[in-house]
Order: sequence, then structure tokens, then C-alpha cells
Amino acid sequence: MKHSLKQNKKRKIFCTEEIKREQLLHEFEKKQKQTANKELSEKNNLIRQQKQEVENQKQHIEEKNKEIIDSINYAKRLQEAISPPEKIWKNHFPNSFVIYLPEDIVAGDFYWLEDFVLDTQEQLVLFAAADCTGHGVPGAIISVICSNALNRAIKEYKLYEPGKILDKVRELVIETFEKSESEVKDGMDISLCCWSPKTKKLLWAGTNNPLWIIRDGQLLETTPDKQPIGKCADLKPFTTNAQQLLDGDRIIIFTDGYADQFGGDKGKKFKGKQLKELVISSSRENINTQKETIHKEFLSWKGHLEQLDDVCMIGTQV
Repeated sequence: MKHSLKQNKKRKIFCTEEIKREQLLHEFEKKQKQTANKELSEKNNLIRQQKQEVENQKQHIEEKNKEIIDSINYAKRLQEAISPPEKIWKNHFPNSFVIYLPEDIVAGDFYWLEDFVLDTQEQLVLFAAADCTGHGVPGAIISVICSNALNRAIKEYKLYEPGKILDKVRELVIETFEKSESEVKDGMDISLCCWSPKTKKLLWAGTNNPLWIIRDGQLLETTPDKQPIGKCADLKPFTTNAQQLLDGDRIIIFTDGYADQFGGDKGKKFKGKQLKELVISSSRENINTQKETIHKEFLSWKGHLEQLDDVCMIGTQV
């Protein structure tokens, strides 16, 4: 009997200790869980803060990006304002086209047109396709400088021969950039025409880009001077070339963006030879259809690849 009581007492003590251990274990697990929940809550709060910071930064970047895009779009409107509108082109050249495809919102390429009246009252029409160094905003700034220099050469210095105009434009551009403390070698390639509607005589000068005349399905090419408008090692006077045009002749001037575009099945450059073939074959069409053909071919060639440079091409039929 006494032995049985002792055993019962031991059992009670054991059970009590077991209960205490379980309670302690439960308390330990509870504290561990509370600690884990607290750490998780702190981590979640940190993640929320980080997400909010990222969202704030994203919003700030988007606002800044919008400001930049708005500024560039405004610059585009200014650049368009100094470009001759289609109405003026059609007034001087009813059968003509301009293909103008900036690589970015604004461009280093530009097209230009002014008229000039000689002392004999003969009216001349000057027009050009120009390619300034770079593209985007830097190219656009240089294009404004070069366009202004062209206007000054005509209106202020009363020049109309393309070679002499380019000599003066180069002088004005270099003079502008020499005001900078750092050396600026930027400039322009240009194809500049002076057309007399009365005599059908065309005067032309070019830097690095040629003049093409399409006559009876044949391409007549006049090569340019191999020097830019800007600083170079050996400055020489620009050459004025004279052409007597015939009814039906087409004048084609352009910058290098079209021929330099990568595309096609092998991702290679379009190149000048292929551009010649395209211009010759499409010259059998009327001038507006020719424009569509040349434009569509460029888009087809480029395909999904990025446009690498500005594109400018002018075509007009005598």
C-alpha cells in the first residue's frame, strides 16, 4: 500500500513536471513565433517603404522625362518653323517631293529653299538637302546655325552662285564655332541647287553628296567636292557646276541616311548603287508615285531594325 502511494506520488510529480515542460515549450514557441512575426512585419514594412521609394523615383523620372520630351517637341516645332512649307515647294516646283525622316524627334538633316531676284529681274530658286554633324538635339542645333548661315549668304551677302554661297557659309560656320573656348569640328554636308525657271539652267555645288539628274531613264551624276562645311585640313573654294536641263528631267538631291541604313535579309547597308537603281526604276512613274515607292522601299528595307540616321531626299521634275 505504501509502495503504491509512493508510485502515485511520483507519477503526480512527473506529470506536473511534464506539464511545466510543455508550458515552457509552449511559451518558448509562442515567443519565437512573436519574434518571427515581428521580424516579418518589419521586413514587410521595409519592403513597402522601398516600393514607395521606387514608385516615387519612377514618378520623378517620368516627370523629368516628360519635361525633356516636351522641350524636344517644342524644339521640333521651331525646327519645322524654319523649314519651307509644302505650299512654297509646290508654288516653285509643282512636280516635286520631299522625303524627310528624322532618326529622332529633331534632326541634323534639314531641307531649305529661298528665291533670289537678279538685277535683270530674273528669278532664281535656291534649294538644298543638308546633313549636319550628328542627329537628335546636337544635330538640330547645328542645323539651325547652318540654315542661318545659308540665309545670311543669300540675303546679307547677296550671293546666288552655289559655290560662292558654300564658301561664305563655311566662313560663317567656322566663325561661329571659333567663339567657343573648346575646339568644335562640327559642320555640314550639303547639296545646293540654284534653278532658273526662265532659262532652265541649273547651278549646283555639293559637299560629299552628289547631284543626280534623271533623263530618259538614264542617271547623270555630278560629283561633289570632298570637303565639308566646317574645319578641315585643306580648305579649297567650292566648285559651281552648270547644267542645261531639258523638259522632263528630274533633279534628285539627298543626304547619306538612306544609303547607310541597315536592313534587308542580311542586315546590310542599302548603299548608293542600290539607291541609284531604285531612283532610276521609279523615275518612270509620276513624281508623287516615285516618292511613295522610295519611301516604302526604305521602310521595307529597314524592317524591324532601328533607323540609324536622318533621311532627307528632294526630287523635282523640270
